[in-house]
Amino acid sequence: MIVVLLKTPLDAGAVKKLRAGDVVFLSGVMFTARDQATRRLIAKSNAIPKNSVVYHCGPLVKKRGGKLVLVSAGPTTSSRMNALLPALIAKCGVRAIIGKGGVSEEVVRAMHGKCVYLAAVGGAGALYAKQLRVRGVKWLDLGEPEALWTLEAKNFGPLVVAVDSAGKTLY
Repeated sequence: MIVVLLKTPLDAGAVKKLRAGDVVFLSGVMFTARDQATRRLIAKSNAIPKNSVVYHCGPLVKKRGGKLVLVSAGPTTSSRMNALLPALIAKCGVRAIIGKGGVSEEVVRAMHGKCVYLAAVGGAGALYAKQLRVRGVKWLDLGEPEALWTLEAKNFGPLVVAVDSAGKTLY
């Protein structure tokens, strides 16, 4: 196990060097997407830049002093999106997916050579919110938890490489 500091957008070479069990801290821009936002991302594959990070999260956000501030930003169970993730990886060029609970074998195969799955700690939403700030939001018509949030991360983690791009999984 090694500790890796990553900056987005993620370089393919850096992603391929990650191994299952490595600990990652992430800085830069990432996007939240649950079920509905993932469907829309697949349909509008240019909605996020290639080499992005998608966080399975439905953040709790409050308005303070005219700004949107995260109160909680814990991970959502990723297996809910198993049927959608191969298309998301292929069409949107996603390099990392953050969530909890693992993904299916089909998703692991879709990640091969391209993408990693980073496991976040369930129940740590308040801690994670302190490591993130809101940069923007799209698709509020889906509801706040399902909207596409653009977040700025600073040493976001710890995250564990639960599935590496070679297909090795901790699950």
